[in-house]
Amino acid sequence: MDTPALPHRILAALTAAALLALAPPRAPAAENAGTLPAEAEAPFTVQRVATFDGPWAIAFLPDGRILLTEKEGRMRIVAQDGRSQPIAGVPEVYARGQTGLHHVAVSPGFARDRTIYFTFIEPAPPRGGALALARARLAESPDGARLDGLQILWRQRQPARSGHPGGRIAFAPDGRHLFLTVGERQESDTAQDPDQGRGKILRMNPDGSVPADNPMAAAGGIRALTWTTGHRNSYGLAFAPDGTLWEHEMGPRGGDEFNRIEPGRNYGWPLVSNGDNYSGLPIPRHGAHPEFQAPALYWTPVIAPAGMAFYEGALFPGWRGSALIGGLVAEGLVRVAVDARGGARQAGRWSLGERIRDVAVAPDGAIWLIEDGRDGGLLRLVPKGQPEAPAAPGLTR
Repeated sequence: MDTPALPHRILAALTAAALLALAPPRAPAAENAGTLPAEAEAPFTVQRVATFDGPWAIAFLPDGRILLTEKEGRMRIVAQDGRSQPIAGVPEVYARGQTGLHHVAVSPGFARDRTIYFTFIEPAPPRGGALALARARLAESPDGARLDGLQILWRQRQPARSGHPGGRIAFAPDGRHLFLTVGERQESDTAQDPDQGRGKILRMNPDGSVPADNPMAAAGGIRALTWTTGHRNSYGLAFAPDGTLWEHEMGPRGGDEFNRIEPGRNYGWPLVSNGDNYSGLPIPRHGAHPEFQAPALYWTPVIAPAGMAFYEGALFPGWRGSALIGGLVAEGLVRVAVDARGGARQAGRWSLGERIRDVAVAPDGAIWLIEDGRDGGLLRLVPKGQPEAPAAPGLTR
C-alpha cells in the first residue's frame, strides 16, 4: 500500500524537476527534533474548563466564545467558563476510525456575514466517505444556534472507508483565499497523482472557485486547485505573522514533518521521507532527492502533530511568532520557532499526559487545547501566576 505506482513516480520526478529552477533558495538542512526531551517544568498552568465527547477542533469567534467540533458529528458554541450549547443543522457525517466531523474556521468577514467554514467526511455508500468542505451562516436566537444556508464548496471524488482525511482550513492573511489540506487516506501513491484530490494542499477563493493565479489554474479539475502536492496526512495548517504558510504532517514510522508551503512545490511523499514504511522497508531520504522540498524540521521518533496556531498574544511575549502544535503521541504541547529564511527549530516541548488534538489562541492571549478521545478536556493555559478563568463546575457538555 505504501509503494506508489511507477507512472506516478515518473510524473512526480518530471514535475518536481521542472519546478526546481523556480524555487526560492533552500532553507538550512532540517534537524531531527524527535530526540529532544520534554522540558522538566512548564512555564504555564493548565486549567481544565470542560470535557467533551471526541472533540476534534476549536476556533475562536470574535467575542471570545469557542466553536468546537466533536468527531461523531456535533458542533457546539462554548463559553470560556465551559458552558456550551449545541448548533443545529450540521450535515450527516461518516464517522469511522479517523473520519467524522473535523475542522472549523471562522470567516475573515464574520462580523458582517456570520459565516463559518468546516470540513467533514460525507457519507458515500457503499464505499465509505469522502472529504467535503462546507460553509454556512451561524444563526443565533433565543431558541438556540443553527447553521443556515449550508453550501458544499468542494467534495472529494474518491471515497474511502478509512484513512487520514486531513481537512485543515487556513485563510490567507488578506482573507482573499482559503487553503485546505487533503490527506492521502492511506493510499500513498495517490499523493503523487495530479488527478486525485489526495495528498494535496488546495487553494481556492472563499466561494470554492479557482483563483486565476494558482500554479495550474488553466488545467481544470483538481489540478486547477492544487497549490502543493506530495503530502501524507496534514493535520496542521496556519499562517505565520509574516504571511508565510506552514504545515505539519504525520510521517509513517518516523519522519513527522514541519513544512514551509511554497506554491507549485512537491513535498515528496511517498517517494521520500525521514521515516520508514510500517513494514520496516526503508524509504529514500530527502537528501537523496533534492528535486523534492524537504521539511524545515522533522521528528523521529514521531510526536504525531495535530492542530497548530501561531502565537501573537500578550500573555507569552517570548513566544510571539512561534508555532504551537499539539502532540498526540507526544501527549503535550510543542513550540516551534521559525525564521525568515524558512528554517525552524523546536524551542520547547511540554508533557501534559494526554493526547492533544488541537490548539487555538484566545483574543486575550491565553492558549487553549483540546484532548483527544472520549471525555476529552478543554484546557486553558496561562503563564504561571496568572489567575484562572471562572469556570462552571461540573459542566461536561
